[in-house]
Amino acid sequence: MDVLTNVFVGLHIVGIASLLGGFLTQMKAMGAGTARFVPAMLHGALTMLVTGVALVGFNEMQDHGLNNIKIGVKLAILFVILALVYVKRDEESVPKGVFGAVGGLTLANVFIAVLWT
Repeated sequence: MDVLTNVFVGLHIVGIASLLGGFLTQMKAMGAGTARFVPAMLHGALTMLVTGVALVGFNEMQDHGLNNIKIGVKLAILFVILALVYVKRDEESVPKGVFGAVGGLTLANVFIAVLWT
């Protein structure tokens, strides 16, 4: 079970990298006002959702103590990210505020995962 959990942790990190990498590659375009949500950002957010839910399930099966408030906050942030990216995915350019919010929320999710004990 530990190997499976570690595989899903790795996939979760790949999802974060896809979402954050898509944001970072569009930073210059955001300055010019032409940033858009690339498909990798949506796929990364969906990967984070699926692997995150699976990781919670794996930890529950092993009777590990979970901080359900932390998981709920991270899930709520991810739903906001998913909603913004999904709704605006086909637009030629996304407003700077919306695009910046997705990047900020992604970083917030990373720091919540790492720093909230």
